[in-house]
Amino acid sequence: MSANPDFIYLPPMSPYLDIIYQDDDIVVLNKASGILSVPGRLPEHQDCLQNRVQRVFPTATIVHRLDMATSGIMIMALNKPAHVAISRQFEQRKTKKSYLARVFGLVEQAEGSVDLPLSCDWPNRPKQKVDFENGKKSLTHYRVLSQSKSADEHASTLLELTPITGRSHQLRVHMLALGHVILGDRLYAAEPALTMSSRLQLHALKLSLFHPSTEQAITFNAPCPFI
Repeated sequence: MSANPDFIYLPPMSPYLDIIYQDDDIVVLNKASGILSVPGRLPEHQDCLQNRVQRVFPTATIVHRLDMATSGIMIMALNKPAHVAISRQFEQRKTKKSYLARVFGLVEQAEGSVDLPLSCDWPNRPKQKVDFENGKKSLTHYRVLSQSKSADEHASTLLELTPITGRSHQLRVHMLALGHVILGDRLYAAEPALTMSSRLQLHALKLSLFHPSTEQAITFNAPCPFI
């Protein structure tokens, strides 16, 4: 049984691709909310960022992913050595990622960490869950940037999130566990946090890594569409 039975896949068509940077080794993209990073199993889920990029750069390969509903920075390798080098950096946690998220309610602590192990919630997949027995170690740091109240008196907090590990749905489940679910999260939010935004308010703002050929430190940024 799907956790999203009424979901219809309608990936955004404009812009078709938002390329931030490209050279002989890498292509860096600003992924829109609503498009899959890689193709799904069903025929109607074949349109994805990977396939769009490969129409322009046939040798491009995926080295990491963003959730369909998440927007922001994604990097793809354009050759085998670049793929190996970048994948190793992700595995060894040499990359640094920074996200923006607008969450429900007022987060009291100015900054903090969520250190809770995660595993797949198999009966409700693709949902993930906190799992102290079988979960993989997962760590997220957060910092409050601003807080606001809407006209209907629902409060929200804008956070900077820094994931140290890279588990599936990590930021979404960690914010839920913190008691401040991300606005517009179709998988984890209930009313009124679900209806406060038409999209998941989670954006991959910044990615830092070492260039696979020059080994120089490089940082890419993608402007956040919901602030």
